[in-house]
Amino acid sequence: MKQLTDILTDIDVLHLEGSLDFAVRDVHFDSRDVGEGDLFVAVKGVATDGHLYIDQAIDNGAAVVICEKLPEVLKRGIIYVVVANSAESLGIISHNYYDRPSQKIKLVGVTGTNGKTTVATLLYQLFEGLGYRTGLLSTVHNRISSEILSASHTTPDPINLNKLLDKMVNEGCDYCFMEVSSHAIDQNRIAGISFSGGVFTNITHDHLDYHGTFDRYIKAKKTFFDLLPKSAFALTNVDDKNGMVMLQNTRAYRKTYGLKNLADYNAKLIESHFSGMLLNVEGDEVWVKLVGKFNAYNVISVYATAMLLEQDHKRVLTVLSRLSGAAGRFDTQISSDGRIAIVDYAHTPDALENVLTTIQQLRKGSEQIITVVGCGGDRDKTKRPVMAKVAVDLSDKVILTSDNPRTEDPAMILRDMEIGVSDAGRRKTFTISDRREAIRAACHLAQANDVILVAGKGHETYQEVHGIRHHFDDKEILIETFNEQ
Repeated sequence: MKQLTDILTDIDVLHLEGSLDFAVRDVHFDSRDVGEGDLFVAVKGVATDGHLYIDQAIDNGAAVVICEKLPEVLKRGIIYVVVANSAESLGIISHNYYDRPSQKIKLVGVTGTNGKTTVATLLYQLFEGLGYRTGLLSTVHNRISSEILSASHTTPDPINLNKLLDKMVNEGCDYCFMEVSSHAIDQNRIAGISFSGGVFTNITHDHLDYHGTFDRYIKAKKTFFDLLPKSAFALTNVDDKNGMVMLQNTRAYRKTYGLKNLADYNAKLIESHFSGMLLNVEGDEVWVKLVGKFNAYNVISVYATAMLLEQDHKRVLTVLSRLSGAAGRFDTQISSDGRIAIVDYAHTPDALENVLTTIQQLRKGSEQIITVVGCGGDRDKTKRPVMAKVAVDLSDKVILTSDNPRTEDPAMILRDMEIGVSDAGRRKTFTISDRREAIRAACHLAQANDVILVAGKGHETYQEVHGIRHHFDDKEILIETFNEQ
């Protein structure tokens, strides 16, 4: 139970019907979850408008309704609070309801197109290795020290986000590292949250199905840094052409990292192998178990973040040398006859290019690169031909297949991808809609020392077809096929 006056702290109330002298039992934005004495926030979402469900929430027991527009008929005994933006208010209300947990923990947000999961996961592993109890909020899963909790979104909704942060605080966590998606920023899921720092990885073509234009996508990412307080740090990739854009209007303490351009924190890639790479980080060499230039950026961003959180240089490098990446990120399997298979979450043209370029640089001679790749349904269609082109340009053989078709016809998605394949490229391109059969075909095509890249789904253990999720694990299928041969 929490007093309504406390819950509405920092909320600009435009109109009030009823009294604020009320103790709220719980907070919800889904009318189906509402119980007796709860507060319901009517949010205008992407798919539906919560204002349509105010009566249902009241029928389920809601005593307080937060809305942008009053219903035509007001029900006796119900407290109605009108606000300008109910989505933003939900974030602030959730933060207040859970006693502002982000102010009791050092919370660092990581945003960008690629690398968010790896950077957040490495930071979590690093700080656990340094002896701190640490929280993680990521695409793969959420963690409270050693406890693993499932994750349904890259960034949780405001209620679950604050609930998780509150649990971390209660269980003695010192730090939390959190992926911050552009959707979450745009939808005010992080409203009210106090960040100790923000990290920008990079920005490339993605999520235009949602944001509409690349400029709007950049603006969403930039908004995260615009909202950071003066007490926080804002760390950006100086080598990304939009890296400094992120810092233009921030009040936070500005810092940079990079591999090419002069930055506050620099690293140099010395050697790279399938088993890891040797880096020079601020004058000291360190071997890490990650692979590729894109991961060198991830490592230096993690190191820089640790330095900004006042950790010891030598201890940080020592622990970094022991760490592995996030699940489904350049995840390597080797068959008994020497075929190399890599599962990677690369689902944007830039990420796919990064992974394939890395594989090209690591191969020693005439080994083939066989790429299995698809594109998700109900998502940005403009990147489909580009993904196919990248795969064909940088591979010896390509199998176009399904990813998560969701509610779209897989054949239509594949036709969109095939537009990006040149006449010359068609000679080395196959289309196999069934992803399991596509992976098995790649394994059969591969000879000893060839490299199979299965891209797009990474850590996911499901495939969504016609809106239904079925168990599906790229890595599991690769291992099964290798064991059969």
